[in-house]
Amino acid sequence: MRTHNPVFNRSAAFSPQAGYQSGYAPQYQGQGFDPYAAPRPVERMTMDDVVTKTALTLGLVVLAAAAAWFLVPPALSGVAWIGSAIVALVVSFMVVGRRGVRPGMVVAYAAFEGVFVGVFSRFLNQMFPGIVVQAVMATFVVAAMVLVSYKVFNLNRQANKIARGVFIATAGLAVVYLINFVLSLFGVHTGIIGYGPQAGGLAFIVTAVAIVLATLNLLVDFAAIEDGVRNGAPAEQSWVAAFGITVSMVWLYTELLRLLSYFRQS
Repeated sequence: MRTHNPVFNRSAAFSPQAGYQSGYAPQYQGQGFDPYAAPRPVERMTMDDVVTKTALTLGLVVLAAAAAWFLVPPALSGVAWIGSAIVALVVSFMVVGRRGVRPGMVVAYAAFEGVFVGVFSRFLNQMFPGIVVQAVMATFVVAAMVLVSYKVFNLNRQANKIARGVFIATAGLAVVYLINFVLSLFGVHTGIIGYGPQAGGLAFIVTAVAIVLATLNLLVDFAAIEDGVRNGAPAEQSWVAAFGITVSMVWLYTELLRLLSYFRQS
């Protein structure tokens, strides 16, 4: 069964039945093709590669967020917020849509996503002091619990079984968010997204669903990465794995930040 996460779906190496175990790159007929030449060895992705690349991308998100927090003038917060979100979304589509791995695009995504996170975090922290620290701690606690549960209960097979449903639900919620964003540009407020105790019940439900989906996406990400390492995926795929984890972690953080704001007093 192949993962239905679009981030990992571009490479067959993240499939539980992928055939990369030989550790050699396939040869194709064409100019310079030698049918008697030995297969060209390729470097395999390792868990250390994934951890290193993930630490790099998440670290870049944090650095860009800190820079945006301190350097973006309050008068330009709205422009930086919307602009960075749009650019990060476009770059993420480019990363997912390309067959080849482009580390520069993953780095660019992390930088622009960091600007969005920084401006968004400053906005809510000004309304509710200390909420950002709580959201950061909650994010890493949830991620750690998912990873520990995955390892302790050996959830690889279960994660692969729910991958399709998680992808469909995530895509549906993304469409809802996109429609809400477009409507908000024209002054239409649906109540789907809110901040603070004044947010309605609909916003609370949507945020709760989003947190569940972000958590399940992390679970599916872990399974896909483990399958990729087991199947001997090319080393460059560690950038794809790092991108997938970063997307899920940032999404989880923003939703937890929003959820915490519902229980704070202005």
